[in-house]
Amino acid sequence: MIIAVDPADREPPYQQIRIQVLAAIAASTLLPSTRLPTIRQLAADLDLATNTVARAYRELEADGAIETRGRKGTFVRESKPVDAGAASTRQLKAVADA
Repeated sequence: MIIAVDPADREPPYQQIRIQVLAAIAASTLLPSTRLPTIRQLAADLDLATNTVARAYRELEADGAIETRGRKGTFVRESKPVDAGAASTRQLKAVADA
């Protein structure tokens, strides 16, 4: 998974990560059950604070795009949650903004 954060971008880094992950899911670059990097690993790769990546993952989980399976890791969700109306709207807006 290739994610890049532009410090000059008007969007905060957590939002840039979120948008890029949502776009990759929408484009089927990230398929269901794909394991995402750990928060610490992605933070180190992007030279960001772990809290920044943790916020991006929390937002993505709230969107229904990813799920955390305890110590097994964080994965792209298999399917949309039952009440995905609000999450789908946020995902579509994020992808459109990207």
